[in-house]
Amino acid sequence: MKIKIKKGDLVLVIKGKDRGKTGKVVSVNRAAGTVKIGGINVAKKHIRAGRGRGKSGGIVEVALPVDAAKVMFICPHCGNKPVKLGYKITKSGSKERICRVCRSTV
Repeated sequence: MKIKIKKGDLVLVIKGKDRGKTGKVVSVNRAAGTVKIGGINVAKKHIRAGRGRGKSGGIVEVALPVDAAKVMFICPHCGNKPVKLGYKITKSGSKERICRVCRSTV
């Protein structure tokens, strides 16, 4: 699966328990086709105290990955609307991501 979402993008969750929430992408796993979004799909993990000094145990909240097909990119040029992304090849031969609605480079 081709993932057009990058780290640092603002995305909207369109499916699942966090539907309608927005957040920034923290990491992308292209092999698994998933993205981690800050504050979205959060689970509590129980951490055991370490044997060394200063390592305390407790309950920590961690962001779990979300399938990339369940999120949409939010275009800053379209008035913060969720849009699909496309690619455009420039004259120099490099690829740019473009918004499919307003055709601006993102």
